[in-house]
Amino acid sequence: MEKVPSDLLDITVATWTVNDVSKWLELQGFGTDLRDLFSTHEIDGYTLLRISENDLRQPPVSLVKLGTIKHLIGAIADLKRTIIAKVDVSKPGMPVAEEDAEGRLGGGGGALGPTKTGTTDTVLAHQLGVSSDGGLDTSDSDTEETESPTASQASRGPSLKFPSQHRRLPPLKPEIGKAVLAFAYFLIVTVVTSFVMVIVHDRVPDMEKYPPLPDFVLDNVPLIPWAFDLCEVAGFLLAVVWTFVLLFHKYRFILLRRFFVLMGTIFLLRSVCMLITSMSVPGRHLKCAGKNFGDLPTKVQQALVIARGFGMSIQGVRTCGDYMFSGHTVVITVLNHFITEYTPKRHRLIHLSSWTLNLFGMFFILAAHEHYSIDVFIAFYISSRLFLYYHTMANTDILRRHPRRANLYFPLYAFFEAEVYRVVPNEYEWPFMLSWPYVKFFREEEQIVDNNGKPKGC
Repeated sequence: MEKVPSDLLDITVATWTVNDVSKWLELQGFGTDLRDLFSTHEIDGYTLLRISENDLRQPPVSLVKLGTIKHLIGAIADLKRTIIAKVDVSKPGMPVAEEDAEGRLGGGGGALGPTKTGTTDTVLAHQLGVSSDGGLDTSDSDTEETESPTASQASRGPSLKFPSQHRRLPPLKPEIGKAVLAFAYFLIVTVVTSFVMVIVHDRVPDMEKYPPLPDFVLDNVPLIPWAFDLCEVAGFLLAVVWTFVLLFHKYRFILLRRFFVLMGTIFLLRSVCMLITSMSVPGRHLKCAGKNFGDLPTKVQQALVIARGFGMSIQGVRTCGDYMFSGHTVVITVLNHFITEYTPKRHRLIHLSSWTLNLFGMFFILAAHEHYSIDVFIAFYISSRLFLYYHTMANTDILRRHPRRANLYFPLYAFFEAEVYRVVPNEYEWPFMLSWPYVKFFREEEQIVDNNGKPKGC
């Protein structure tokens, strides 16, 4: 067997791309037919480690040459042996692979067979990103060291956690061009949303004919006229915190494009909701009535005024008819989720303050009777769910390696996350090119991570 190149072994085998697998097959002496077949069926490193002889014989691969099948199974076994050899087995309870008389790992049961204190699947669990029983690896991302097994754990058998080791992973690409495209997408959606707000202002229902709808919260919370300004102040404070997070985060451009993509998508959905149904004004204190802005150029000009002021009342922007759903709730909720996601877990004060501003901002909207309760609730639900769905896909191993499988759920995801092959760690750096003693340390080209794929640092 030819030696696996270091540029591949330095990367976790489970994160090999289809091209990496093709390169490995070429080094093993396989022809272009097999490499093209693997590329056609998108067999990456994760799939390669789990492939079996039956998988190769059955459709859709359907290999028929016995020599090719045996050669390939042997090469995969050698690759797994190389992975196992990189694991420190000097500690008690760690899986140790034995070789039988024919030099194969284990005595039977497949390409590798059993091991001395566990199974080979236990050793490969780290490479696959799962526990040996097939479940997800749920170890805390902030944990630096593996805890010692308790007596009850020892009685059940060897621990499935591996000792902390170091390996180098290539850095995540900033992809500034994609960040610019995401910003352009956000700007376009902002203008579209502003134009829709002008249209719905023309269609505001007459308050005499369509009085405010019954609302449980608004009917029981007294009107506080200045509360809406406090909501915008809360949003401003969250925006300041988020700006500082972006400024010092090492992967600021990945965060930026995720922020713009999510904000743009949510507001695009809001535009559709506003355009479909015009709700009655939630309170008689709001001096809202249908207003015709005239021809198309006048409407576009008014839309630009709204976009320039970000739809904020403290900027002098007053709109009517844009009730389903609350744009202010969207902004403070998305800002809150991004702040809590991209700051370390140990910074509980930041997280608590962020959630407090989010919840109080929603209350201030209702206290000012600027929106119905359903507007605020739906805005919070949609914003938080889309954030969680997007980041679940980005942080889930199988969807991260095959982003196009998420097209059905989030069409923009495949394009913007195609090169993000692992979870974005919360690392910070000095953003300015000054003579700062830690700049060189922060700007290392490669990132040190432990054997569980957890970054060392923040």
